[in-house]
Amino acid sequence: MRKLSNLGIHIFLIIVSVISLFPFLWMLIGMTNTSSDIVKGKFSFGSMLQDNITKLLDTTTLGSAFWNSAIIAVIGTILTLLLSSMAGYGFEIYRSRAKDRLFGVLMLSMMMPFAAIMIPLFRMFSQFGLLNSPTAVILPMMTTAFMIFFFLQNTKSFPRELLQAGRVDGLNEIQLFTRVYVPTMKPTYAAAAIITFMNHWNNFLWPLIALQSQEKKTLPLIVSSLASSYNPDYGIIMVAIVITTIPTVLIFFLLQKQFVQGMIGSVK
Repeated sequence: MRKLSNLGIHIFLIIVSVISLFPFLWMLIGMTNTSSDIVKGKFSFGSMLQDNITKLLDTTTLGSAFWNSAIIAVIGTILTLLLSSMAGYGFEIYRSRAKDRLFGVLMLSMMMPFAAIMIPLFRMFSQFGLLNSPTAVILPMMTTAFMIFFFLQNTKSFPRELLQAGRVDGLNEIQLFTRVYVPTMKPTYAAAAIITFMNHWNNFLWPLIALQSQEKKTLPLIVSSLASSYNPDYGIIMVAIVITTIPTVLIFFLLQKQFVQGMIGSVK
């Protein structure tokens, strides 16, 4: 019975894996075919990959869009990890009633949809002259209530004995954070890095409003403009989607082991 049960589980997992991977396979096949072949549902590799890439480079500012997305994602991820981990560390290690109330208010902010603060954000950045720049995209997402909560929850499993040992060795509070906490919480940082990088890389709504010139647009905006044209070329769109997907896939596979450890809150 156990063998039959394991066989059933494996068959189920294989089916789910095939269903999950099918869209990626469709993208890879589509980028090698013409737009008409994709519309017809052709499910075999073609010979139009080079032509589709050439057309994409000729009709869009793909290079600058990739660079803009990379700047926003990398700088945004670094700042988010730094500020959110410091806040989560502070809320959990140095607890008080006032901080608990402040954290409760912070959690309430998660209930507010981004659309509710979009117009005030636009007016504020417009008054400061920050629109149409990576700064306008990075600052609103520099830290989030979810990331602070994520680090706080993982800090609950952080061994306090390490902090006591560090204080005995003469480390100050900043050194305790940088030399003791950060190295110990590497899995948490890896999980947070993947989530944050994907959020920054795939961010669409706010960059659509804040980035107004063509040379400042990010990859999601370029893909959206291709798909919303009067006569979209699906071969070009598939190439653009694959290029947009590659960085997040690489980041996930490079940090996959640490991501799993960080999501279950393990500390080594």
